[in-house]
Amino acid sequence: MNAWLDQVNWGSDGLAPVITQEFSTKQVLTLAWMNRESLQLTADTGHAVYWSRSRQKLWHKGEQSGHQQIIKSIRIDCDQDAILLEVEQLGGIACHTGRHHCFFLQLQNGEWQPTEPVLKNPDEIYQ
Repeated sequence: MNAWLDQVNWGSDGLAPVITQEFSTKQVLTLAWMNRESLQLTADTGHAVYWSRSRQKLWHKGEQSGHQQIIKSIRIDCDQDAILLEVEQLGGIACHTGRHHCFFLQLQNGEWQPTEPVLKNPDEIYQ
């Protein structure tokens, strides 16, 4: 029944990297991790569920912030060891820093500089 999960080449830690991309703009929102259970839940619920390596538990995107990711498609790469989610980002904020996406630091003149504005103060999001 879940043979498709067996086709993912999970790492030795049972995880696979997942790139999350905004469906409408193709903007890369974040890089996260999934295990079998989180990928199964993502497919079953239509909402992004990740594995938090720092907290060692499932992380339902938007469970605290309300900034859920609605699944438009789930793909794996040719080596079957990386996952791509195309999502509708609710609330327009994917990053815990209150920005639209997580890749807001750009190398400029030998320093990492923020290039995206904070859309909402994280203290207001995670109370």
